[in-house]
Amino acid sequence: MEDARFGFDAYHILLVALGASLLVSYWLPHLLVRRPPAATAFLMACGMAGSLLFPGIVAGINPTENPVIWEFAAEIVVIVVLFATGLRIDDLGGRRLWWPTVRLLAITMPLTIAAVALLGWSLAGMTVGGAILLGAVLAPTDPVLAGDLQIGPPLEGKEHPVRFALTTEAGLNDGLAFPFVYLALHVASQGSDPALWLAEWLAWDVLYRILVGTVLGGAIGWLLGRILAVPAWNTVAASGPGVLALAGVFLAYGLVELAEGYGFIAAFVAGLVCRRVEARHRIHQHLHSFASSIEHAITAILLVLLGSVMPSLWPYLDWSHTVIGFGLILVVRPIAGMLGLLASPLSLRARAVVAIYGVRGIGSLYYLGYASTHVEFIDDGELWAVVAFTIFASTVIHGLTATATVEMLDREYAERGSPESDRGVEIPRRE
Repeated sequence: MEDARFGFDAYHILLVALGASLLVSYWLPHLLVRRPPAATAFLMACGMAGSLLFPGIVAGINPTENPVIWEFAAEIVVIVVLFATGLRIDDLGGRRLWWPTVRLLAITMPLTIAAVALLGWSLAGMTVGGAILLGAVLAPTDPVLAGDLQIGPPLEGKEHPVRFALTTEAGLNDGLAFPFVYLALHVASQGSDPALWLAEWLAWDVLYRILVGTVLGGAIGWLLGRILAVPAWNTVAASGPGVLALAGVFLAYGLVELAEGYGFIAAFVAGLVCRRVEARHRIHQHLHSFASSIEHAITAILLVLLGSVMPSLWPYLDWSHTVIGFGLILVVRPIAGMLGLLASPLSLRARAVVAIYGVRGIGSLYYLGYASTHVEFIDDGELWAVVAFTIFASTVIHGLTATATVEMLDREYAERGSPESDRGVEIPRRE
């Protein structure tokens, strides 16, 4: 038998590199900086460095060859964080508070999709289907990596309008981008003639799937809230394990997907409605804390792995892709965001923050992985390259500045008085 002692197995080297990357990314910034920025950029950079030192360790997870791995891993992260995002919202407020969110979803997101698709087609020479997919994949703001910009955990209060807008936009647009992913799949498989797919797309992929995701997600969330938080003597409500959050996530997402609805919408709506059943109950803190722990752990691993596969995607990356990535982050999203928020009640500075901080992240990986496993795109390598590059650029630009921006906004709202006055509602003091 061949002596295998002290063999350098690629899997074990990957584990060592992964552990070292997590340690360095979360420990080193605290050592060097008093108020460290988000660790997202460091995680991807460490992963990149590890794969350059040991090129063979990521051969089995190349997204152009094994997109299903990225689809499933990103799927779990996104549905968990969407449910937790729904649980975060202490008070739904009124129509005035939701108006910026509605405009971001109805105006900013379609404008972003159209602009990125146009850039992909005209500048990078992508096919029409590939360009639409690129726009759909990169349009949603990410609820996973934008955590520092969103409202705090349940029962904390102090949810000023900027945090609320970013939280609710991220909670909903991951699901509302899905019709445009299906649009790209229709175009790629059937051609660009709308007569071949438009009626089916509008009736099935837009109306039916959104309606099923919303209605079933709300029903499951209400049922889960009744089970967990009512009646008051319920021992599960008093000390229930946080793993029950996964029960809600998997039930809502799985049942809605079986009914051919949008599970992302269902996960967020389920968390939102579950919280409304007994909004002040502390079980929501347990559920949110557990879900956040799961999300942070898997997200950190995914970011390291994404950084590690970036060198294998460099051959597909050219100047046009970097222009698209930087253009989306620095030009397209800010302009589309400001246009969408023109008639909103937010101040000019608040609008600018919401428009600029359209963080790209894990949701984009899921959408691209999903599309790659359903239709073979000619631009597959280029799509993965530009998406990975854009996520990395977003982690650097947004991740390194988010903490300071949020602190500035929090100080501004504290000096102006209670931020709840902007919402037109009064949030009761938490017990």
